[in-house]
Amino acid sequence: MALNRAFRLRKNSDFQRVRQQGGSTASRLLILAWKPNDQATLRVGFVVSKRISKRAVQRNYIKRLLAEAVRPLLADIPPGWDIVFSARNQIVGVRLPVLIQDVSTLLRRARLLEGSAHPVETKELNTRKGF
Repeated sequence: MALNRAFRLRKNSDFQRVRQQGGSTASRLLILAWKPNDQATLRVGFVVSKRISKRAVQRNYIKRLLAEAVRPLLADIPPGWDIVFSARNQIVGVRLPVLIQDVSTLLRRARLLEGSAHPVETKELNTRKGF
């Protein structure tokens, strides 16, 4: 199931604004950029460039994995932020539990998580291998 449309960044100008004017932090798998918005809603966007994979199918699969990694944490992120996750080359083939841990670590580093995140049971997660 896709991330609710109300929670997504869709305009190129919004992505550029967040990446150029906002704060950022990085890990081995992802780059996180964030900026307060004036809408009092939380919006999240995902960037997977052609440098990561030439195949659109694989890029879209990575975006879906990222959306699933962010979904359990949405309730703990305060409204009023635009957040962009940009994939790095090492993300290809990573499983969902590793991605969830990485997303959680980046959000904590950026101080965007309120309190502690909900514990996620790894048994319940889809462990399908990447392409």
